[in-house]
Parts: sequence; structure tokens; C-alpha cells
Amino acid sequence: MRFIRKILLPFSLLYWIVTALRNFFYNTGVFKSAEFKTPVIAIGNLSTGGTGKSPQTEYLIRLLKDKFRIATLSRGYKRKSEGYILADTNANSDLLGDEPYQFYSKFPEINVAVDANRVNGITQLLSLEPKPEVIILDDAYQHRKVKAGFYVLLTAYGDIYADDYLLPAGNLRESRSGAKRADLIIVTKCPPDLSAAKQQEIIKKLRPLPNQKVYFTAIAYDVVVYNGVSSLNTTEVMAMEKVLVAGIAKPQPFFNHLKNDSDDCLTYADHHDFSDKDVKDILAAAKNKIVVTTEKDYVRLKDKMPADKLFYLPIKTSFLDRGKEFDKAVLDFIADYR
Repeated sequence: MRFIRKILLPFSLLYWIVTALRNFFYNTGVFKSAEFKTPVIAIGNLSTGGTGKSPQTEYLIRLLKDKFRIATLSRGYKRKSEGYILADTNANSDLLGDEPYQFYSKFPEINVAVDANRVNGITQLLSLEPKPEVIILDDAYQHRKVKAGFYVLLTAYGDIYADDYLLPAGNLRESRSGAKRADLIIVTKCPPDLSAAKQQEIIKKLRPLPNQKVYFTAIAYDVVVYNGVSSLNTTEVMAMEKVLVAGIAKPQPFFNHLKNDSDDCLTYADHHDFSDKDVKDILAAAKNKIVVTTEKDYVRLKDKMPADKLFYLPIKTSFLDRGKEFDKAVLDFIADYR
């Protein structure tokens, strides 16, 4: 792997030149960024994925939805539609993409929209009556055409951006210096028992600016798996023979949480569009066993498999400490901005 990275480093240099020039032109005003009077919160990362953006977006939705009229805006990665779409009762994962459809399915009381053109998407959302009071941009850290009022940067424990390289030698979408745009930095997917000393070690590596605070979160798994007709306790599921299916960037923690020695673990690419053949293969592997998948995969599989056969395991973001401090920082931003 080190040898391959050395070979790819010249291409990473070219990539750095392109992204550095782009950021320079936005920072100096040569390229214009749109700003809005409504508070806009952008969530994203420097790497190519697997940092837990969806759970963090859902955390913000839960924090804000009872206090403000909120909307989420995503590009709708791998959706089979184009342009601006506002989710309604006809929505599905093909129309919105898996993650926005997941948001809409869990929080139908909020506005969920997709648009690759984030400026147009925000403009369309603000034309609604009543219009949103807060807009959350999902996976928009590099979308410089919009200048958000508040940036939340995510980096995964064990894969922090300070230890990574630019594409294609590494997984960074832009230079580590891009972290300077963040208001808050969250190290995600940490062990729940991560020590204060280890946290300080990571903070030292990240080298945050004086105005930036670093927080640490873990993935909290639900104690129940669900489907459209029933639910099962996870301790019961762990002991059962089953098939585990994941089409996410980093599926191993999901597998490790539920699997036993008799289980089959089927891995697909992130945001995988499950074909009829894939479904046949999954059902053939399952036979008389249940299938358990991630929540993101469930929204793509639920209309293709028997409802009583397929279950999903929900997850949430859980702060190791100082969660109330994070909440206050977000709420203070909104109050000051308004």
C-alpha cells in the first residue's frame, strides 16, 4: 500500500493544485459564493466517505425540529432523477437517493429536498410557505457555491484527516487546510470508552484553530431491529442464524455488532443499487433465515423483498461528553444569525 501511494503521489500533487486554486478563488472572492439570510448549517468531511454524516444530520434534525421549521438539502447521490425535488408521499430512494429518503421516512414533518445545485435548492426551499427557519446542508463541505453560516466537519476515529493524503494516493477531497473553514470538528465512530488522554492526543494531531472546538462521538446502536410489520430484540437477533447485508462505506462495525459464527455477511459498494439478481442472491443465502441490513440499505431493499424477511438496525450519534455544549453552540449560532 505504501508503494502504491508513492506511485500516486504525483497525481495527488496535481489534484492539490486544482483544489487549492479553486479554494483560493473562492476565499478571495474571484469565485462568488451565495449567502442567505436564513441560517444554513453545512455538514461534511474532507475525506471520500464513511464518516457518519447521516447520523450527525439526524442528530441535528432531532435537536432542531421541535424548535424551528427546518429543511434538509442533499444532492441525492445516485438517485435516478434530476433537478430540484421536494419529498412528498410519492417519494422513494430512486427519486431522492437513499439518505434523503431515510430522512424523509423518519422525519416526515420536516421539508426534505434534493438538488445538485445547492443555491437553487436553497432558493426553492425559501420560496415555500411557510419557509424554513433553518436549512441543513448534508455533505456540502466542499460545495463552495454556497457560503453556509455554520460548518460542522466530521472525521472518523482511526482514519482522521490529519493522517490521510489527497486523492488518489489517499482519500482526501481537498487539502487538510480545508479544515480551517469549520466552526466545529467532530471525531466520529469513536470507541465509547475512549480516554481523555487519547482524545487530547487526537486533538493535538488535528491542530484546531483557537476558535474551533473538537468533539468526540460514538455510534449508538438501537436495542431493536425493525421492519414494516414487526421488531426483534437485538440480543435475540445476535443469537439467531441470519444473513447480514451492508452497502455502506465501512460495514465492518455493523457486522461486528450483530454477527455470530454461523452468519453470512454480504458486502456491497456504498449506495449500491440492488438489482433483481442481488435480491435473488440474498434470498438464496437466507433461505429460512432473516436478513438484517443497515437503515440506509433498508430504504433501497424494502420494496424488493418480503416485508417479514428483512429487518434493519437503526443507529444514532452519541456524544462521549460535552454534548450539551455542542447543542448550545448550534442553537447560539441560530439565535445570533437570526
